[in-house]
Amino acid sequence: MRVIEVIPHASIAISIFQMNDKYIVKFEAGPMEQAFKFKIEEVKGIDNLKSIINNDFIEKVRQRFNEMYLQMQNASANT
Repeated sequence: MRVIEVIPHASIAISIFQMNDKYIVKFEAGPMEQAFKFKIEEVKGIDNLKSIINNDFIEKVRQRFNEMYLQMQNASANT
């Protein structure tokens, strides 16, 4: 697996990897990460994939990070 692209963002690290027949888009924020796998043949190239990872997509990822953070905090508080 190798990094082929980094998408700049103020609060989330966004990296695109290529492995075999897939692009893997990894989002990292604090202690959490999310990854999405896209078949190369379906997205038809890195430029098209970058257009899929638009502001709306990133905002939904950010919201999910917030939910993950709250879940982690609640789990820690209950131990």
